[in-house]
This record gives sequence, structure tokens and C-alpha cells, in this order.
Amino acid sequence: MTISEFKTYFKSELSELYSDSENAFLCSVFIEKIVGFDSFHQRRFSDQELLVQDEKKLLEIILELKTSKPYQHILGETEFYGMTFFVNENVLIPRPETEELLEFAIKKIYNLSLVTDQIKILDIGTGSGIIPLVLKKHFPEAEVTSIDFSEKALETAKKNADFHHLKVNFIHADYLNFDLNESFDIIISNPPYIGIEEENEIADSVKEFEPKMALFSPTSDALIFYRKIAEDAKKHLNENGLLFLEINQKLGPETLELYLNRFTVALLIKDLSENDRFIFGRK
Repeated sequence: MTISEFKTYFKSELSELYSDSENAFLCSVFIEKIVGFDSFHQRRFSDQELLVQDEKKLLEIILELKTSKPYQHILGETEFYGMTFFVNENVLIPRPETEELLEFAIKKIYNLSLVTDQIKILDIGTGSGIIPLVLKKHFPEAEVTSIDFSEKALETAKKNADFHHLKVNFIHADYLNFDLNESFDIIISNPPYIGIEEENEIADSVKEFEPKMALFSPTSDALIFYRKIAEDAKKHLNENGLLFLEINQKLGPETLELYLNRFTVALLIKDLSENDRFIFGRK
């Protein structure tokens, strides 16, 4: 089978799952991963026969995609904020909204001149490590700490930290039952915020292949993490410290209410899709 023939086969096999543009993108990504040809060389050598072992791997990938398994899990990696991160079934696949959160946070930190050698950042809910590692890359002198309950997620985060040669203090702990013993200049989090009653609204491909622990609130209270963060911010966020949170779009005002009386500034911010998505606070 030539590269051109494989592309035709790929499209025909997955046309019910993906649009033409998605098919073209995914096919190109996997050919580059397995064969080593970027999109230019795929066009230039479109009539080249695939090696037997490469064709076998590519056909297996089609079978995996048919199960609705996220393509990032098949690749084992994804791009986020200009960086490559390893991902697997133990961590959430990074979403564009979290890039928005980080872009907003980084601009605020710079604009408010918080960048010093002593700046201390706490991330709650490590996952693959995207938030603490992006922040560490942009603020290399900062002391960054990140907490997660999942040992397997922390293993992935540490792998990403090693890959990018970045130092983060990872802590294995159940945050809801964890007592902080130091203070921070910045607290940032994208905690599990989907209510149990919303599970039926979540796509099967997400529920079946991504960790429920990272998606859903562990109790019937979808704001349980935000209540704990509010309490911790009261005691462990330094004066003029900053808070950045990604939230459930359905619970914007309710989430904001938790912070209004604890901060000199507390704002509910919309994402690019005009959904209530972020909380910003300044103590």
C-alpha cells in the first residue's frame, strides 16, 4: 500500500467518526509518527510503498480510532501551549480552555509585577503537569508546587518535567483532606468540577478513556474543591496574592460567590466561547 492509498483507506474507514478536515489532519499526524514524513514529504512521496511493519502499525491505529479512543492517547503525546506533553489514560487530555487560563495568568503575573526570585506558586490537581510546567517554563526562578491524589498521574507529570528539564515539587496527597503548611503568592487550579448529575451529558469517548477522578466531583457537591481552595486561600495566600481557577460553566455565579468576601478583587471571566469559565482573585 502506498502513502496515497493509505490516506484514501484511512478516510473511508473513519468517515463516520471524523470530518474530512479531521481525517486529513489525523492521517497526516500518524503517518509522520510512524513513517517519519512530515506533510510536505507525504505529498512528495505519496506513491512510495509503505514498509510492511509501518503499514501494520497504521492499520492497527485505525482499529484503535474506531473505538473512539482519543488520538492523543494513541500517539502518547499532545501539544499544549507550544510544548509537547506525554499523556495516557491516567490523565486528562489538555483542553483549549486551560490554555486560556494559563495565558491569562501569565499576563496578569507579568502585568502586576509579581515576578521575583522568591515567587511561590501552588497548583492543585497536577494531572499531566501542564499547568505547573508551563508556569515554571515562563517563570524559571519561581518555586512551583503541585498536588495530585493520583500516583499514576504524578508519574506522568514527573516524566513531562524530566522531558522539559523543569523542576517542580510534586506532592502526592488527597487535597480535600490535606493541610497546607506554607503560604503562596499564586494559587492556580483546574480541579474536577463536573457534577455527578451531569455525567450523562459527557461524551462516552471522554468517560471511557479519561480518568473520572479528574473529571467529576467526588461528592454531590460540584463546588467541594472550590470551597476548600477558598478556605486555603484565606490562610495560605499571601497579601496581594493571585488566584486563578478554571470552573464549571454552569456554576459561574455560585463559584464566584465563594470568593467575593475573601478578596479585594474577585472576577468571573468568560472564555473565548462566551461561557463562564474562570475565576480571578487578588487578595
